[in-house]
Amino acid sequence: MAEKTVSLSTQAYDKIKVNILNLTYPPGMPLTEAMLTSELGMSRSPIRAAIQMLQTEGLIVSDYHKSMTVREITDKDINELYQIRELLEGAAFRLIFSSGRNEEFSYRLEEKIVRMFATAENAYEWEIADTAMHMEIISIFENERINKIYENNLCELIRIGQYSVRNGMQISKTNENLKKMIEYMRKGDSEQSFAILKADHFEIGRDSALKAEILGRAT
Repeated sequence: MAEKTVSLSTQAYDKIKVNILNLTYPPGMPLTEAMLTSELGMSRSPIRAAIQMLQTEGLIVSDYHKSMTVREITDKDINELYQIRELLEGAAFRLIFSSGRNEEFSYRLEEKIVRMFATAENAYEWEIADTAMHMEIISIFENERINKIYENNLCELIRIGQYSVRNGMQISKTNENLKKMIEYMRKGDSEQSFAILKADHFEIGRDSALKAEILGRAT
């Protein structure tokens, strides 16, 4: 019986989390146990366990009146996360080239970019593939603490990335630019390759996400 409860709790957790990450449950959306039990077709016990796990992760927040909402995304969140990405990935690119591993990493990144092309019609799946590509970039450090920084923020990066796609960041154009980034990496051109990543993923991505957050506040 206990195993069944754990299994149902895990299923509830997975379903609710995906709905939060793919913006089916958008930032700021009120949630209730009754609504979730109805939508997921489960009893309250596994739903409550799932809610507790998601509250621990910070994806669901509660106020003093015990009402629940999906955690908001603020402009501060967006700016801070993009600043972290640019700082770390800029340093990663410098190390990739200074260590002479740019050709090796061009193939490693290309594998991730192929997946991005394959998921281009689904913004959520594309964002998951995109985060895998960014994780591959920082793997050059072989630093578990840096990996943890990214892993701890992956949920927010996935949600923010979809904000970007909805408000100006074009998946097809970004994919094509990433192909050019790979070409520059194989030519040994660190400046041009990182310039593409910076323009598409940090500047356009950040600005589009901020636009989405502003529009969200206005509605």
